[in-house]
Amino acid sequence: MSTALWLLGRGTGLVSLLLLTTTVVLGVLTGGGYRSRELPRFALTEIHRRASLAAAVLLVVHVGSLWLDPQAQLRAVDVVVPFLSRQPLWWGLGTLALDLLGVVIVTSLLRRHIRYAVWRGLHWLGYAVWPVAFLHGLGSGSDAGTWWLRSVAIACFAAVAVAAGWRVSRLEEPAAPLRPRAPSTPVG
Repeated sequence: MSTALWLLGRGTGLVSLLLLTTTVVLGVLTGGGYRSRELPRFALTEIHRRASLAAAVLLVVHVGSLWLDPQAQLRAVDVVVPFLSRQPLWWGLGTLALDLLGVVIVTSLLRRHIRYAVWRGLHWLGYAVWPVAFLHGLGSGSDAGTWWLRSVAIACFAAVAVAAGWRVSRLEEPAAPLRPRAPSTPVG
């Protein structure tokens, strides 16, 4: 059974990274005012929400399968408190990412009941989740250092870097000049 749990943990961790990458890229693009001819903004926002929900569900399966796997030796405290595990740095980063994501999820669920500025400020923690989870994936597990995991990591990093670069370039663009109004002609 531990082989199945190990495979489940590996697979859900990798797919979670892909979904978190999708979530961050779409969050950066929609937050920066990206417009698509094929998909309206509400559709991109919905994909963002669904990808983040799927990532969260897979993270629960990822952590749960590793917690149940006797080979992983993951304790309940390791799931909640960062940097106390057998591999304090790499597993601690995973726990920290999970904790940060938990804050983002809970505040998003409570969005209607909290001030927008509070929600927005806490939602920005989502930008911290990705690099922390990314580093966790690079340094922990039996696949760390394999060519295929590094290839996936490079693709994820490139996607986030391109989106972030686009967003930063939008910040530097001068505002479009206002067009003067045409003089009004008297009706006569």
